[in-house]
Amino acid sequence: MVPMYDVCGVGNAIVDILVEVSNEDFDVFHFEKGSMRLVDVATQRRLLAVLKDEGAHMASGGSVANSVIALSQLGGNAALIGLLGDDRYGLHYKERFDDFGIDMGSPLIAGAHTGTSVVLITPDAERTMRTCLGVTSTLSEEHVDEARIKQSRWLFIEGYLLANSEAAHKAIFKAISCAKANGVKVALTCSEAFIVDVFGVAFREVLAQADLLFANESEAKAIARGASAEESFATLRAVVPSCVVTAGAGGAFVRHEGQEFHVPAFACEPKDLTGAGDMFAGAFLYGLTHNIAAQDAAKAACFLSMKVISQVGARLAHGTKNYWNECLGLE
Repeated sequence: MVPMYDVCGVGNAIVDILVEVSNEDFDVFHFEKGSMRLVDVATQRRLLAVLKDEGAHMASGGSVANSVIALSQLGGNAALIGLLGDDRYGLHYKERFDDFGIDMGSPLIAGAHTGTSVVLITPDAERTMRTCLGVTSTLSEEHVDEARIKQSRWLFIEGYLLANSEAAHKAIFKAISCAKANGVKVALTCSEAFIVDVFGVAFREVLAQADLLFANESEAKAIARGASAEESFATLRAVVPSCVVTAGAGGAFVRHEGQEFHVPAFACEPKDLTGAGDMFAGAFLYGLTHNIAAQDAAKAACFLSMKVISQVGARLAHGTKNYWNECLGLE
């Protein structure tokens, strides 16, 4: 039977609220630049009250969600397992994913609050996130739709889920068990270095069952205890069969099906680093599921990531497939 989906993602369904701020305004918050931290509903409301949402851009996102959107924009078929409240944010989120053709099943939970992530973008293009998970923090085994996993080529797990709860850990392992029992490959994105630092035991248990790991330089160094992206990439050879370590302007180190190579980054003037890794993962998985050589898929993924950081926002509004074709000379 031909799988219905190229990728079934499991992750936090979050409405991103992107706000560009000056360095002076950012300093008032005393946040660590480039960090992502979880906050409760009350704290998020206070932050939004200070920002007043002036000039904010809202998008239906989440790390793995952004990746499956990228895959669908390229022409792939995707599903997403995640939870939404039946508030205006959740209804908007579901409507947008229906527009993308991504199968979310029945994610709306009555009376619940949809997760939100405030993304502060400073002039150096760094993004600092404060995320309120809302209902997505209640993801558990009962929400794991085995039918969609069984009908997929890849299961793609978001590392951020490990910060949610023990119930989320159980949901992850149920999803992996279903994938393994049905010949579905497992990909894992680290999400951020603090996941390794704080939830290292659970993370390594998931990694031990993964076929493919996505990590940026800081995440790879946290996992492998390496001094650089390249050194960490080499160490991870003994940990996971396939691996991608992205290093910003240093390009990406890739190992897949016994082949190892480095793909240079494409130069640009970055405006917002949000979503670069998500785009890379979605584009690379699209390539793997559409008979594109891994090196070509990685090259196109780097090109699309460059296009993402050249604008404000975690994904491209249009032109994704055209950029893919342009990079690979398919036009």
